[in-house]
Amino acid sequence: MPEARAMQSLTARVFGTVLAILVLGGVLVAISILWNGRQAARQSYDRILFGAASDIAESIRIQQGAPLVDLPVSAFELLAQAPEDRIYYAILDPGREIITSVDPQQRIVPPPRSADPARFFDAELDGEPARFVQVTRRFTERDFSGAVDVIVGQTLRARQAMTTELMLNALLPMAAAGILLMAIAVLVVRSALRPLDALVSDLTGRDPYDLTPMPTDNLPRELQVMLGAMNRFMARLDGQVEAMRNLISDTAHQLRTPVAAIQIHAESATVETDGVSRRRALDRLLIRTRSLSKLLDQLLSRALVVHRTDSVARTPVDLREVALEVMERDDSLALAPETELRLVIGEEPVIVLADAFSLQEAARNLLGNALKYGKPPVSIGASQEGGEVILWVHDCGAGPAEGVIARLGDRFNRTAGSHENSTGIGLSIVTSVAAAFAGRVTMTQDETGFRAALVFPSARVPS
Repeated sequence: MPEARAMQSLTARVFGTVLAILVLGGVLVAISILWNGRQAARQSYDRILFGAASDIAESIRIQQGAPLVDLPVSAFELLAQAPEDRIYYAILDPGREIITSVDPQQRIVPPPRSADPARFFDAELDGEPARFVQVTRRFTERDFSGAVDVIVGQTLRARQAMTTELMLNALLPMAAAGILLMAIAVLVVRSALRPLDALVSDLTGRDPYDLTPMPTDNLPRELQVMLGAMNRFMARLDGQVEAMRNLISDTAHQLRTPVAAIQIHAESATVETDGVSRRRALDRLLIRTRSLSKLLDQLLSRALVVHRTDSVARTPVDLREVALEVMERDDSLALAPETELRLVIGEEPVIVLADAFSLQEAARNLLGNALKYGKPPVSIGASQEGGEVILWVHDCGAGPAEGVIARLGDRFNRTAGSHENSTGIGLSIVTSVAAAFAGRVTMTQDETGFRAALVFPSARVPS
């Protein structure tokens, strides 16, 4: 049963809901009509009973000290408005004895007398439910004094027929209106769901690798919200797929040459008989091996940074701690053990919403470039300027050529003199991190040297 409910279509759910609302509304309206119809029928026929009883009471006169009744035709004409009903009448003296009655053998017990001129009550008439009215006329004469009661009643067939007719007259138009509303609901729902059919056709006919945004023009607002979320998800997925493709392509492209060179140097070292030549071949093999290790490390680092910038939640990060962490690593000592390295940070936090690992990877590449290609002393620091925070690396050199800066962010962007000492991926990692956290990379040169920096919007200091 739960599986069948889960597989129910949206159209069926909407139709079911509309039908349930109509049925529930119809039931409530039918109950109201039934109650109001009964009240209307009761009031109408109670007036007839009261009119007939009043006519009979008015026709009573006192003759020779006793009440005399001359039944008026008008009373029976009133009662004749319900021809299917059986009627009853009786006139009682002050002692509640019958003066005259339609059937002296059948006695209807009336309620006690009161100050009200008319008292209605329910009882049975020959085993059938009936409605009665008791009208009291009081006489104060010399030869007769007391109250004479007139009781008139009829069965409930006409009342029930009137109630049924009122219900049918009200329910039949309502049922027709309900059917019309249901038909309109069908048309409206089908019209509203028609864009979904177009979306299904679009998705079904797409290439598996087509992750371009789906069009949202001329769509209802609710579908635009849904498609907006779907397009954002597809954009993120497209970015992940593109990063994976780049990693595979870069790995295949970049590993081919180093692996071939390592193979050649290894074969040369194997066949060389001269010790000096063998040593030279082993040195080249070692250089190639280190270059390959660094290449693999940066390829994986770039892939990890791209993945984390899209999937890891942004948290407040103090750029001073990033600078301190990068400086305290052993990488700087291995790259340039003799170079003077300085840390320049202030007392105030320098906060950005980002991923700490990605920022550390970017800063590590900036510092590595400064240590390898810049002039000492080399400084790393964090500062805040206006509404922006800056993570920077400064050295006393001239910096890279303008052509390298112009191609900033391109993968494998090497300088002419880097040769095997550079993979050309470091700056690509830096620009990827900057773009991921709404920042930018700046490279400036002045009389003191060259500065490469990551600039981000400032965030509030966490309390």
